Amino acid sequence: MTKVMLIDDHPVTNKGLTACLEGTGRFTVCAEATTLADAKRHIEEATPGGAERLPSVVILDIILGDENGLDFLSFLENHCQVNGLPRPSVLICSVLEEPFRIQTAMKLGASGYVSKAESETELIAAIDTLLRGEIHLSDRHSARVMRTLGLYERLSKREFKVFELLKQNKSNKEIAAELFLSVRTVENYVSNIYFKTETNNRQELLKL
Repeated sequence: MTKVMLIDDHPVTNKGLTACLEGTGRFTVCAEATTLADAKRHIEEATPGGAERLPSVVILDIILGDENGLDFLSFLENHCQVNGLPRPSVLICSVLEEPFRIQTAMKLGASGYVSKAESETELIAAIDTLLRGEIHLSDRHSARVMRTLGLYERLSKREFKVFELLKQNKSNKEIAAELFLSVRTVENYVSNIYFKTETNNRQELLKL
C-alpha cells in the first residue's frame, strides 16, 4: 500500500480524496492536515521512523486559509535533507490554474500539478506518474506554462518574489513591510516587472 498524506484546509475535500484513494485498494492515507503547522508536525513525528514512516506522496493544496501551501515545499526539502531522508513526491491539487502558480510550485519542488476539477482517474494517473519518478502536468497546463516560461525567467530572484506578492493582490506598502524594503524600492521593482513582462498595470499583470 502506497502511503499518501493530504494537506487541504477543507475536511470534506480530505474525506473525498481519502475515499477515492483508499477505494482503489492501492493507497492508504497515512495523515491529513488542514494547516501548515499540522502538516509539518506530521512529518516531524514520522521522521524518527525513517523513510518507511514518511508518505510516498503528498497531495497539497495552495490555499490553506490565510496560509500559502507552497511554503510547505521548502520545509519538506530542508527537513528531509537535514535528516538524510528521501523527499516524498508532492502533487499540487488546487483550484488555481494560473501559469504563474504552476511554475512557482514546480520551481519550489512540486513533482506534479492537477486541478481540483479533474476526474478521479486523472488524479490516480498523476500519482502513478510521480511514483515512477516522473513529472506530471496535463497537456493543457503544460502548454500554458511553456507559453509564459521565458517571461518569468526574465525576472531576478527579488523581482520574482515581489511579483508573487503582487499576484496575491498585496499593495506596495504591504510588500515593503513583508520584505523589509522601502515603498520606493518596491515601486522600482514593480516598474521593472512591468517592463520585463510587457504589461502596463496590475490588471494586466494579474492575468499572467
